[in-house]
Amino acid sequence: MTALFDLSGRTAVVTGARRGIGLAMAEALALAGADIVGVSAQLEAEGSEVERRVRAAGRRFTALRADLGDRAAVHRLARDITALGPVDILVNNGGTIARTPATEHPDEMWDHVIEVNLSSQFVLSREIGRTMVERGRGKIIFTASLLSFQGGITVPGYAASKSGVAGLTKALANEWAAHGVNVNAIAPGYIATDNTQALRDDPDRNQAILARIPASRWGRADDLGGATVFLASTASDYVNGIVLPVDGGWLGR
Repeated sequence: MTALFDLSGRTAVVTGARRGIGLAMAEALALAGADIVGVSAQLEAEGSEVERRVRAAGRRFTALRADLGDRAAVHRLARDITALGPVDILVNNGGTIARTPATEHPDEMWDHVIEVNLSSQFVLSREIGRTMVERGRGKIIFTASLLSFQGGITVPGYAASKSGVAGLTKALANEWAAHGVNVNAIAPGYIATDNTQALRDDPDRNQAILARIPASRWGRADDLGGATVFLASTASDYVNGIVLPVDGGWLGR
């Protein structure tokens, strides 16, 4: 059974790997045997926490820096990744959020969130996915959101981008499943990260959120590890186009 989840000999690229969910995903993949290429705008060339955890798992680590809000930088990133060799697993986790009511949401804020959360994800998936299609195998995992299903409050750009991620997941799966490339997404619930700090600091919102979660707690970043390894492994070879909630039961309430 463990062989189904063994990622030995595979290379995984994880964007947004410096902290939070991306850090946990990278560590989980390394513990399952994968070598990691970590990507983040501020990722240290050496000595990062993600590098420390990956090397502690006995795997190789390569650090790449890129601003996902800069289209030219994303194209350079795709070339840099391709130059490293075949990619078996691409985890499109990098993202951002901007909290402003829709009536006050400026174009610049909207454009930046869509660029980081959706457009850059498509560009990377297209460029890396092309090589996977040519090789006849590969795994692409997007980080979606509960707001791939719901609208949220004061985050119109984020909600639109994450709904777009869900649609992109299905669109690419429809095209690439027949070529041995599995494209799926994980929808984290309310996870205790920097992105949710404002919610946790608001006593009313924090209590309302906890009251709806059947598991009665905020999620931890490492709660996403198992789902990530599953979708990266041969255990998910007949899984295509799904958005898998890891939400403590939020959507079932």
